[in-house]
Amino acid sequence: MKKRIENTTKLGRISEEISKEHKGFNEWIFVASRRDHQTILQILIDGRESEAVDIQGQILPTLVYLSREKRPQYHHHFKAGAMNALIRVSSRISNSPIILNVDCDMYSNNSMSVRDALCFFMDEEKGNEVGFVQFPQAFENLTKNDVYSSSLNVLMELEMPGFDGNGGPCYIGTGCFHRRETLSGQKYSKIYKADWKRWINRIVEDSTSVLEETCKVLASCSYEENTQWGKEIGLKYDCAVEDVLTGIAMQCRGWRSIYFTPERKGFLGVAPTTLLQSLVQHKRWSEGDFHIFASRHCPFVLGYKKIPLKLQLTYCMNLLWAANCLATLYYVIVPSLCLHRGISLFPEITNSWVLAFVFVIIVHRAYSLGEFVWFGGTFKGWWNDQRMWLYKRTTSYFFGFLDYILKRLGFTNSAFVITTKVAGDDVSQRYEQEVMEFGTSSPMFTILATLALLNAICFVSGLKRVIADVETLVWEKFALHIFLCGLLVFINLPIYQGLFFRKDVASLPTSVTYQSTMFALLACAIAVY
Repeated sequence: MKKRIENTTKLGRISEEISKEHKGFNEWIFVASRRDHQTILQILIDGRESEAVDIQGQILPTLVYLSREKRPQYHHHFKAGAMNALIRVSSRISNSPIILNVDCDMYSNNSMSVRDALCFFMDEEKGNEVGFVQFPQAFENLTKNDVYSSSLNVLMELEMPGFDGNGGPCYIGTGCFHRRETLSGQKYSKIYKADWKRWINRIVEDSTSVLEETCKVLASCSYEENTQWGKEIGLKYDCAVEDVLTGIAMQCRGWRSIYFTPERKGFLGVAPTTLLQSLVQHKRWSEGDFHIFASRHCPFVLGYKKIPLKLQLTYCMNLLWAANCLATLYYVIVPSLCLHRGISLFPEITNSWVLAFVFVIIVHRAYSLGEFVWFGGTFKGWWNDQRMWLYKRTTSYFFGFLDYILKRLGFTNSAFVITTKVAGDDVSQRYEQEVMEFGTSSPMFTILATLALLNAICFVSGLKRVIADVETLVWEKFALHIFLCGLLVFINLPIYQGLFFRKDVASLPTSVTYQSTMFALLACAIAVY
């Protein structure tokens, strides 16, 4: 299908053979572009009258293809807009009480997931309270040591159950079963009771062609004009993480959420296979999360007296990702420059106050390692996780924080950046070998390289100072500085390799090397003079 679409796009016309075989291609005659086209809707399999069966002879359910209308004069609201169009169209065709939402790069890995979710919704005592059931996000293409720390194991196996224990997990945008009423803006009431028989006995008398024509209106651009869609109904608009915001709104309307993690993963997706893909993805997440925290949708404002205080605080753990860049940048830059300048920030190694710093460093890292390994990771995987923790906080979170500030000041507009998951054979091979992928010029890479070179210069300068003044025991004064700076140098080894030693196409470009070297030397010169 991909090849047919690409060939049709290149030719600029529909071949007669394809036109006869695929009804949807006929409508391309009127399509101006992928951002300017009418609604294309086709019921491929009508479960009411179709004879289509699977390999076991079982009748296949209704299958619908939908491409909603897009016009330049209307904002299409990205993924949230697509989801809302699907909610409306499905309400006319099947109107199923339960909606499953998965990302386009995910597939079902456990056929029992539907049954498991329904057990929560149909529970006789607490089922009527459940608004959505969230499954963990998992990936099928992870390497042994997870070079880009994409597994999210600690987040999914520890933090999300903590969410669940504090009042209900957040909605993460995929692998989630929703009750249709919750997505339609309905508030929870103690007298609410799901009428499952009403759904079973529902009969749609319209023919397939009539359904197609009437449903096209529901997926048109003008349908949402002057309505509550995107505000009180459906997924929320004007936020890069519409899923989290929508989940908070559901919980504030009284619905309860459930986190269910079966032994066999319910759904599997594709993790980013390059460093830039991973950083861009986290930039979007962190910016959207901070947008929620700094708006009227903040859990402390929207959730006041509606959701438990402990759940409000739990949300802030993720909503403040972007703001955490400031503390990390301080620890990466300031102590290293102070070491280069000869200014001590930490207690001397002989001072008893140093024990507090040592205790925090050792205990926190030991706990982090134990936590990571407990949930199926390796020691090298944990080290990669520490590296990505640093890289995300100094680039993804920084740009997410900066972009939000600029948008509030009116300098930039909102954008939804899609994370590309398609990779060539050479990229996939390097990913499987756990070789870090650079290859392109990016402001994120310039920042990473600048910080890496800055710490390398300051580390050498600090060692030189200690060796030159060995008799005066300068090392006691700067021991923690040297340790911190040396740790940063060690964690940045892939950056140094990409700058100076690797010669393949995935190394850092020469322009990044020149820029980062200039910025690092300039920072060191300013610190000294």
